[in-house]
Amino acid sequence: MTTDTPGTLDFDKLFAARLHAARVRPYLATALFALHPVESRQVPTMAVDRYWRCYVSPVFVDRMPVEELAGVWVHEVSHLLRDHHARSDRVARERGLTGPGERLRMNIAADLEINDDVFGDGLVRPEGAVRPKSMGLPDGELMEDYLHLFRLGPWLENLSWLDCGSGADGLDREWDLGPDGAHGLSAQEQDGVRFRVAQGITGRPGNAPQGWRRWAEEAFHPPQPWRELLGAAVRSAASGSGAGEDYSYGRLARRSASVPGTVLPSLRRMPPRVSVVIDTSGSVSDAELGSALLEVAAISRAVGGRRDLVTVLPCDASVRIVHPLCRGEGIPLMGGGGTDLRTGFARALRIRPRPDVIVALTDGQTPWPATRPPCRTVVGLFPRARPSWDEDDPDYVPDSPPAWARVVHIG
Repeated sequence: MTTDTPGTLDFDKLFAARLHAARVRPYLATALFALHPVESRQVPTMAVDRYWRCYVSPVFVDRMPVEELAGVWVHEVSHLLRDHHARSDRVARERGLTGPGERLRMNIAADLEINDDVFGDGLVRPEGAVRPKSMGLPDGELMEDYLHLFRLGPWLENLSWLDCGSGADGLDREWDLGPDGAHGLSAQEQDGVRFRVAQGITGRPGNAPQGWRRWAEEAFHPPQPWRELLGAAVRSAASGSGAGEDYSYGRLARRSASVPGTVLPSLRRMPPRVSVVIDTSGSVSDAELGSALLEVAAISRAVGGRRDLVTVLPCDASVRIVHPLCRGEGIPLMGGGGTDLRTGFARALRIRPRPDVIVALTDGQTPWPATRPPCRTVVGLFPRARPSWDEDDPDYVPDSPPAWARVVHIG
């Protein structure tokens, strides 16, 4: 541990506050005791870095009651559990936000995300803790949403002292010990702490506020970059053995040298042909159909931008017109009846030349072909909060996509 002036920080009081925080928020105990305190007179109150060190001002600890200090412990560890530093870095890149002023705004937005439901039930709100209601903003939003709802101005001058450290907004501070400093947690150790906390929350969800329950669900099931996954799945299927391959006499095979007087063609890889079967049944929303057209454009890019090699088949219980891809937004997605994508698969396989890859974009409420198609298959599933049902059969549950298909969850 490093100190500015050894012996000035009241560690007994600091640790008593942490113990109180763990008692009233037992699901956060693993994270609270994973934080390593570092005494520092450079921080205004308490602050964290991205390596799970907590920098503590001795003067701040002296003047804060233990009950309020416990609330600060929970507040600071919440920044790290919710990965606010990485999220702030990502937002800064995407929106072009630069400078300490924008980072302060991110710090405040992150505080708003935490403070709307973290206090109460045995945890005292520290003096000066900013809340959404105090700024005329709604509760229950995320940091990224709050950033759209306010700007820095004279009325926020009294919040300029807020500084929860690089662990809250991603901007390194002069007091940070950095990646090579003592007592930092590795990325794997941090993930382990988050997993243990999420496990505790989901195991006894009645003890945690809604914001923490939402966080725990996302910790167990993190959102996937579905468009990248879909593109990767198509590229993987298109690059498999037998996909888009043909013989050519434009370049002789290397085996020709071993067969004098005989000309052997070489095997070359051609751009793959892709057929996209889009579910246009009544259970698929207009928004999902719009998303499907965006995926068609992404699929075209995944196979090198050759739109002439991509065909689109709108399908509900039967196949509509087979459309060559010129412009995705110009394809009429007609349908609205029941769902049977088997007809779509059968029609795609009758196209000549036959496709190397079939991509099915659907909500999954369809029968699937009984046998594996003679080409690679990718299924993009639209999200469903719960299994749908049949009006005539309340116990109906849709079949899962077959094991021979590569499945990507969209959205």
